[in-house]
Amino acid sequence: MTVPAKDEKGAAARARRAHGERTRQAILEAAVHVASVEGLEGLTIGRLAAELSMSKSGLFAHFGAKEELQLATVEAARDIFVREVVRPAFEAPKGLPRLWGLCDVWLEYVRREVFRGGCFFAAAAAEFDGRPGPVRDRVAAIMKEWLSVLGRSVAEAQGEGQLDNGADAAQLAFELNALEMGANWAFQLHGDRQAFARARAGVLERLRRLATPEGLKLLPSPEQKKGARGAPRRRTKA
Repeated sequence: MTVPAKDEKGAAARARRAHGERTRQAILEAAVHVASVEGLEGLTIGRLAAELSMSKSGLFAHFGAKEELQLATVEAARDIFVREVVRPAFEAPKGLPRLWGLCDVWLEYVRREVFRGGCFFAAAAAEFDGRPGPVRDRVAAIMKEWLSVLGRSVAEAQGEGQLDNGADAAQLAFELNALEMGANWAFQLHGDRQAFARARAGVLERLRRLATPEGLKLLPSPEQKKGARGAPRRRTKA
């Protein structure tokens, strides 16, 4: 049976689109790692072309401007963060187990070096916090999104009767995030792997202080071994 020319052209167009999307994803996978180490400002068409052994013209076909590339890289990093941190933590029951899981899995994501340069968004926030524009706005929105996830999880734990209802959810989310960022800083700047144990101890101490008797049963005890974790693990790298 003869295939109509129209169908052949349609199949060819779909194949080209699929190939283009695979190429774009490969570019962004490299871009998130380069940017986490060298910064989004260091992310140029030329730098990526060298990283991927591609022509500059091939990269320009996917990203016509540096800002477009930066924004696409930020979105790709967010997708990886959701896959590696948020989804695994949300496998835990709603309430204190999920809140602890979000903190625990976040620290593990940095320890495993999912991004070469540590937490992508900690690096991007430090780089762009004083630079107005679309890239800064998007990074700020994603960081706010993360704090909101922590804050909602605190409120859910309170609603489940597992945390003191008098605790300020936004304040606790701020403190937990600060402990996480401190661990990332110590690991990236000093290579201090003990920072993760210190941060976990700090998070647990804060949660245990605010937990109800019912909530305390859901948290790892101080006597548990270092390897005991409260949330599922994802071992694959991005």
